[in-house]
Amino acid sequence: MRVVFMGTPAFAVPSLEALANSDHEVVGVVTQPDRPKGRGQAVVACPVKELALSKGLPVRQPDKIKGLEFLQQLSEWKPDIIAVTAFGRILPKTILDLPPMGCVNVHGSLLPAYRGAAPIQWALIHGDTETGITTMLMDEGMDTGAVLLQQPIPIEPEDTTLELGERMALAGGALLVETLTRLAAHTVVPRAQDHSRATVAPLLKKEDGVIDWAQSATEIANRIRGLSPWPGSYTFHHACPERSGAERREQRLIICKGRVDEKGGLASGRQRPGTILAVGPKSFWVETGEGRIEVLEVQPANKKRMSVEQFLLGYALRAQETLSPQPESCVS
Repeated sequence: MRVVFMGTPAFAVPSLEALANSDHEVVGVVTQPDRPKGRGQAVVACPVKELALSKGLPVRQPDKIKGLEFLQQLSEWKPDIIAVTAFGRILPKTILDLPPMGCVNVHGSLLPAYRGAAPIQWALIHGDTETGITTMLMDEGMDTGAVLLQQPIPIEPEDTTLELGERMALAGGALLVETLTRLAAHTVVPRAQDHSRATVAPLLKKEDGVIDWAQSATEIANRIRGLSPWPGSYTFHHACPERSGAERREQRLIICKGRVDEKGGLASGRQRPGTILAVGPKSFWVETGEGRIEVLEVQPANKKRMSVEQFLLGYALRAQETLSPQPESCVS
């Protein structure tokens, strides 16, 4: 089949790679315009564009996808089908109706669960032990189209969005090729989703990363996994002289890796959530609303991710100091 591929981030790269290595013909690639990135705000190409150019595939980066000009460009490629993986925009009906065999989307959940922009993150935040990849025929709704194929994928206890996303992206590429091959052979039957079972996975915002230490240790640990690497789960460390005998300090910390303290070897007695209970050579422990979190990796403001062991070489943490969701001088 003649395929136009639409995608943008690293998650979409294995889909394009799999298509390019298949018996299908990729006649064009559509991706988002180049954007400024990083502290220097240098304009860089997205991962899908880089791969497409390396393979000599024609690329379009429209500022607008609604209107006759872009529709004409798509028409010139004469696609039998359009394949979409994490493109980042909702396709209008004019594009959905263009290819004779429709538009197929690769989605990072077992639909109808987790419709929306962040299905991998929300599966981790909710502590799920299984997720999966779905290919579906696109319609005008948000991930509401008929399901074609699905592949379950187990979630490992230490998975973050980065590790789980990499495995799911590879699985998505393979499932996409299988889907197109079976559509061409008429050996797959679309099936409608049960909309009554649908759940949503809305786009995450930077403020979603703030840690509420009144939640349970399990909820916080899952949130740390789901928000790594972006937006990151962050908190504010407060050192108060009346508590620790140290100078007053405040530090914004991203908690990059943490786990529920299963050993229960710390001193008994409940502390206020967010209280640092103990500081060891390679980790520190924090009271939560239920249970304790052992923190293993952090990222201080304006610095790189590091182990707690490295962090403690240049920054002092003491028991009974506090972590809280908001910057403040001290927590009484």
